[in-house]
Amino acid sequence: MSTGSGGQVEAEGADLQVASLAPAVGAGDSVNGSDSVGAGDSVGGSDPGSGGESRGTGAVAGGGEAVGGGDLARALRAGLADYELSDDDLAVLDAEDDGSDQGGPAGPLPVLAVLGRPNVGKSTLVNRVIGRREAVVQDVPGVTRDRVTYPASWAGRDFLIVDTGGWERDVRGLDARVAEQAEVAVELADAVLFVVDATVGATATDEAVVRLLRRSGKPVVLAANKVDDLRGEADAAALWSLGLGEPFPVSAVHGRGSGDLLDACVAVLPPVSAVGELAEGGLRRVALLGRPNVGKSSLLNRLAGAERVVVDSVAGTTRDPVDEVVVIGGRPWRFVDTAGIRRRVHQSQGADFYASLRTQAALEKAEVAVVLLDAGEPMTEQDTRVVQMVLDAGRALVLAYNKWDLVDDERRRYLEREFETDLVQVQWAPRVNVSALTGRHADKLVPALDLALESWETRVPTARLNAVLAEIVAGHPHPVRGGRQPRILFGTQASIKPPRFVLFTTGFLDPAYRRFIERRLRETFGFRGSPVEVSVRPRERRR
Repeated sequence: MSTGSGGQVEAEGADLQVASLAPAVGAGDSVNGSDSVGAGDSVGGSDPGSGGESRGTGAVAGGGEAVGGGDLARALRAGLADYELSDDDLAVLDAEDDGSDQGGPAGPLPVLAVLGRPNVGKSTLVNRVIGRREAVVQDVPGVTRDRVTYPASWAGRDFLIVDTGGWERDVRGLDARVAEQAEVAVELADAVLFVVDATVGATATDEAVVRLLRRSGKPVVLAANKVDDLRGEADAAALWSLGLGEPFPVSAVHGRGSGDLLDACVAVLPPVSAVGELAEGGLRRVALLGRPNVGKSSLLNRLAGAERVVVDSVAGTTRDPVDEVVVIGGRPWRFVDTAGIRRRVHQSQGADFYASLRTQAALEKAEVAVVLLDAGEPMTEQDTRVVQMVLDAGRALVLAYNKWDLVDDERRRYLEREFETDLVQVQWAPRVNVSALTGRHADKLVPALDLALESWETRVPTARLNAVLAEIVAGHPHPVRGGRQPRILFGTQASIKPPRFVLFTTGFLDPAYRRFIERRLRETFGFRGSPVEVSVRPRERRR
């Protein structure tokens, strides 16, 4: 028996029984035909044929007959019978991923827009309707800035409810853009839920909102919020003066009167939306992440071709995650704009703290994350923290250097150096240089997203995996620790999204050796844009 340069083993005239993946001979050693393979020794790898062609993936030649890759995997799998395996181990070995597609609705869901001046309790009421704390709420005006859509259901009717920022007249700057988004929400809704603070009564701003609603011609339901007990009923009755019909007294905090209000809202909503579009199921969810003021909202507006979210030079403009269906490369994608990750999230207070929690939740729902980096500024600790957050969540990753139109030749040289030093743990992530301001290379996001998602969903056949592992350990066996050399008994891919590999061994593997195995797996199978998890399960032989 002789060992080739790549760690492949050929046997002459003797049948070989594969018991593990540990190499029987070291690199560069040779064994003559009289040597035998003892119990617990392993042979594996790919058997090269004449002309450099391989006779079967992971095949082991013995007695002139080729053993297929499936036979190798079955032999290795059978060898685990001599070791103690728990029920969890058996579940990992027998696990199979099965997915099922769920059909979408027959038509577009009706849309209900929530409108009102700042700090009247719109977001609190939205949270009450959807039954969870989704919208960011704080007892200060101007917390909500974008129009955010949430699915809701009441009395067997499904619909979409749109939370908006506070509408004001004669405002400028950021407040003016928030008001514009609220007006757009009214135009794209089938009905409007107008929220008024009953404790304050009708104000001049409320009367201006009424005129806006009358011009829109949309059905309106009037909610008199902050009526916590019977004493506030009289204040709610005074809102008849607005001329929008009966005001429904409600307490968004306590839920008082919310059932009657929702009954009225469902009654004015059409069965199928006249302005909305049918939600396409199965769209890829892409989360835009980054530190504040790197251009996430600007990039979403550029991709959507419209002012979908509020953009301002002030850092931290976005607070609620905003979903938007964007068509890039002729295919629809669901992009999610998120709030910027600040330096010390645990020390944040109020709206900024809850915005960071919503960002984490949006990342968990996404399939791939596009981390935006400011190409015009040096990389900061916040950037690496955002990347690490994506890795911890196990999502596919694409790095996008924004503001590329501001980069000169000198800055480009420093960028390469920063990428090699500060982002050494994600050298496998695809990179795209974009400019949200000019739209430069925005179309190149599609190939990078496709590559990352394909790697994220890659499943390696067990036979092929064990053949590669055999080649790895034959060429570079694990170092001896404490007089013992851990051996890899069997390897399997437990799951995808992201790819997770489980190695059954006779002892713990050093973290450096695990990283070496991960690097070799990437060299063999690619996995560009996807994190790879390699876990070890040491097992002892049955006594």
